[in-house]
Amino acid sequence: MADHVAAAPAGSPVPFWINGKEVHSERKFDVVSPASGKVVHASASATEADVRAASDAAANAFKTWKKSPPQVRRDILLKTAEVMGRRKEELSQYMMDETGCTRQWADFNVDTAREFIVDVAGRVAAVEGSIPTLADPNSGGMVLREPFGVVLAIAPWNAPYILGARSVLFPIAAGNTAILKGSELCPRTMWGLCSAFHEAGLPDGVLNLLFHEPANAPAITQMLIADPNVRKINFTGSTRVGRVIGKLAGEQLKPVLLELGGKAPAIVWEDADLDNAAVQCALGAFLNSGQICMSTERILVHKNVRAEFEKKLVGAIDHIFGSQHDAPVLINSLGVAKNKKLIEDSLGKGASLLYGDANAQEASATRMRPVVVSGVKADMDIYQTESFGPTVSLFEIETEEEALRIANDTEYGLSSAVFTEDLRRGLRFAREIETGAVHINSMSVHDESALPHGGAKASGYGRFNTAQGLLEWLRTKTITYKY
Repeated sequence: MADHVAAAPAGSPVPFWINGKEVHSERKFDVVSPASGKVVHASASATEADVRAASDAAANAFKTWKKSPPQVRRDILLKTAEVMGRRKEELSQYMMDETGCTRQWADFNVDTAREFIVDVAGRVAAVEGSIPTLADPNSGGMVLREPFGVVLAIAPWNAPYILGARSVLFPIAAGNTAILKGSELCPRTMWGLCSAFHEAGLPDGVLNLLFHEPANAPAITQMLIADPNVRKINFTGSTRVGRVIGKLAGEQLKPVLLELGGKAPAIVWEDADLDNAAVQCALGAFLNSGQICMSTERILVHKNVRAEFEKKLVGAIDHIFGSQHDAPVLINSLGVAKNKKLIEDSLGKGASLLYGDANAQEASATRMRPVVVSGVKADMDIYQTESFGPTVSLFEIETEEEALRIANDTEYGLSSAVFTEDLRRGLRFAREIETGAVHINSMSVHDESALPHGGAKASGYGRFNTAQGLLEWLRTKTITYKY
């Protein structure tokens, strides 16, 4: 195990982590900053031999890690959080360089990942089995909880410390070992995360890290899922790719935890605190350029307050996001092009712009400022498509039934928000909205260790966080015996 991991030399190729060691590969690909358009470094690209090496290392480490005392795992996790705090500036810089995000978003990622790690460390010793009473008074029984084995974790680029940590944290804390297939868009960031675990004393082979160039994604992913050592898959990403992962895992009869896309609605009722609703909707829609699975995509405003709310929303967007000299950065030009196409289609079918200019010329093709589209109808592409960018749709509603119909008229079901001063109405909405979370009088973007996190419908299944997040990575074993 590593006692100390030095900061990565600037511009050096990003290596894998296999069996506790940095592994360099002759096969590489370039990582380009979406902010500057320049190559920031190269990264190792996995081959079949690298997959086998990572799989063997994880399988061998599982033999001893599954027997490790809870306090050993707890102490390593607490040390990992301490290491990340000490290296916060370095880790945040990796994320800014590779994803083009702001310092605030990068720091928030590091801090939130640390909070998750500390929380899970405190839960490790609380996992327990049971001794049920059996029908035969001369028999006894025990129900044990055991880790699965090697877990394949696949995490995205948009919140890499939060989602990367979460993808391996719960499995490892429960006694599994892991192979993290990191995003090719931010390999140094995920190298930094794994280096913190290793610096904290995580035994060799418990956490292994691989990357691959985009062209190799299908082959490497399929090989990892089919690997006999891999017993469960943990995927966070788009619904489109989640369907592929689920299908491949189903063919291998392997369980999967999926946290996928979203189309989060925010209902603003006529009795809402409109100042608060405007700020929360602006934040929910445009944090990290809207590149969050819980981002607000639909704002449903009661007709009696629509005009006033629109003015306050425009003011909130200007205040929070309008002061930036350069437009916010998206991960690549494809995200910008997708949002501009959605806006063009909606305007061509009768919608109007409440805020922003999708045709504005920015410093690069990867930049785009917030846009609010009003008068969206069901025949427009943006009605069903997750924009995953700085675009939000505004709808006018008059009844609770109409609000719920539009809010639920989507394949997604991850998060949502309701703004009202009547808690009974808020709870009534919350019971009927088909999402994994409903936030009353706060934005749709919310994820913390005290609350289970996951979706409904095409937003996935399974839950992260809390004790339930640990139980996802343990299976029961029944033992009976005669007295």
